[in-house]
Amino acid sequence: MATVALLGTLDTKGEECRWLRDRLAQYGVETLTIDVGSFSTSELADISSDDVIRAAGADPAAVRERHDRGEVMGIMGSGAAQLVKQLAAEQKIHGFLSFGGSGGSSVAAPVMQALPVGFPKLLISTMASGNVKPYVGEVDTTLMYSVVDVAGINSISSKVFGNAAAGIAGMARAYEARLAAPEAEEHKPNVAITMFGLTTPAADEARQVLEGLGYEVLVFHATGTGGQAMEKLVHDGLLAGVCDLTTTELCDDLAGGILSAGPDRLEEAGRVGLPQVVSLGALDMVNFGPREEVPTKYDGRNFLVHNPTITLMRTTPDEMAELGRRIARKLAAATGPTELFIPLRGVSGIDIVDGPFWDPEANARLIHELKVGLEGSAVVVHDVDQHINDAGFGRAMAEALHRQITDSATNN
Repeated sequence: MATVALLGTLDTKGEECRWLRDRLAQYGVETLTIDVGSFSTSELADISSDDVIRAAGADPAAVRERHDRGEVMGIMGSGAAQLVKQLAAEQKIHGFLSFGGSGGSSVAAPVMQALPVGFPKLLISTMASGNVKPYVGEVDTTLMYSVVDVAGINSISSKVFGNAAAGIAGMARAYEARLAAPEAEEHKPNVAITMFGLTTPAADEARQVLEGLGYEVLVFHATGTGGQAMEKLVHDGLLAGVCDLTTTELCDDLAGGILSAGPDRLEEAGRVGLPQVVSLGALDMVNFGPREEVPTKYDGRNFLVHNPTITLMRTTPDEMAELGRRIARKLAAATGPTELFIPLRGVSGIDIVDGPFWDPEANARLIHELKVGLEGSAVVVHDVDQHINDAGFGRAMAEALHRQITDSATNN
């Protein structure tokens, strides 16, 4: 029988937990209840809050003595993530369900983000109708807005909770069935490509070549969460290689744009030794929201209104130089096969001769710092006398990645 891990702050949400447990039983699903309540224990719990605190490496008595709710929430999230991840790896649970307001949701978030893509995970939350990035992260979390506060069971919450229970029950049963009878067909190896609208021709060409070579190609939109999601799959061991054609998220991290993937972007494949080919797609731009929301410190810069919700800002020569230094450091530290493809005639669809972001000086600074930083490293650098979107550029990257993957498989 499928089992769902049911996580809640049972010192305040015991009634809701009991209701969900009983409803899941009606759907033929067992539950393993995890208590992440701050300052009390519950007889409903299969795994107590003390167990969760210990899983985080802390002492329950000492933690509770300090009466710091914020500290407890952080410890609960860390400990629950460790426990639930292990239970999922051991196939003792087949789905994850949690519920709560801002506190309960903040505890559930690291748990869901620790679970692999494909493992069913659902959160009923009062916070699901606003900025949900802190809860979703880069995984396939299902969020359900609670409509009313999570404070007892009533005519509204019973409908919402009932749908959530039915949803996770169905997902858990399907997941258990997949584990019990894995598909007999041989899966193609997965490779990733990063893409932006302004690097689409190159990404499409690379995708078509890789598909022709027998790969399943996963394309990630380089919107911050896209890069994070791709690197999450690298971390989880689900990719055979990466064609990181569009590294524009690094610009937003540098200049405070809205599509940053964080300071660790472009490091995970190198850290785990995964084959990777990298280029400089859309490093000519930083992404902001509507034009009126661009920080005033950038007044006077070269802007292009891409659409009503996105404004692009051209990176300066100094910014491009810094990007070159950062990329060189990241690639030089890679432990696996790494190749860099430098398009000498432009890095995006608007970085072309007479185009709005054409700036040969800025591009030259980027390339110079890249070469200085990579000198003496194991990274293979290709100077390609083409624009990134010219026919043949994406193909060259795809074929190089295929060679890396093939060679790695032979050597192993």
